[in-house]
Amino acid sequence: MTDVRLGQREDGDKIAAMLGRAFINDPAMSFIFPDQEQRKTRMPLLFRQLFASDRKAGGVMMTPGGEAATLWRAPGRIAIPFLEELLNAKSYLKALGPHVFRAMGLSHAIEAQMPKGEFWYLHIAGCDPAAQGKGYGRAVIQAGLDQLVKTDACYLETGTERNLGFYRALGFELIGDWQVPGGPRLWSMLRPKA
Repeated sequence: MTDVRLGQREDGDKIAAMLGRAFINDPAMSFIFPDQEQRKTRMPLLFRQLFASDRKAGGVMMTPGGEAATLWRAPGRIAIPFLEELLNAKSYLKALGPHVFRAMGLSHAIEAQMPKGEFWYLHIAGCDPAAQGKGYGRAVIQAGLDQLVKTDACYLETGTERNLGFYRALGFELIGDWQVPGGPRLWSMLRPKA
């Protein structure tokens, strides 16, 4: 069994760099940052902001070596509050640069597809490409489900069709698939309340 722990503030840079590597070919990130070199430089900045926000709004589960991590948002805290966005606007603009409107379009499309009611949101799940296939990804997701979500409902979306079976094995059910206007196809999945 892989050890998993809660992410702390000082883990932010390590996890942001790992997520930058993990999402280099992700359809949603490729939509935001069409140029791969831009993705390499900008994604760690974006993930650093998301790490800080999600850690406060729900939690971060990670392997001790930073091989994999999940970023969660608790029920009632799915959306980033306006004041937090305002206070961090400079950092988000630095991360997104000229791609801010693509990111906003993707974010609005994701929000429009979320189910009604209370649920945990598995916002981001990533594993370093060099560590894939060793059980780290499954371990950090399962730890979040066990330690954070418990018996509550949990929602996620994925832009990678081959991930559907992986998430089904963790108790998620496909509840829809949809297209971001001008962008990638995404699949919505829900793990029902126990």
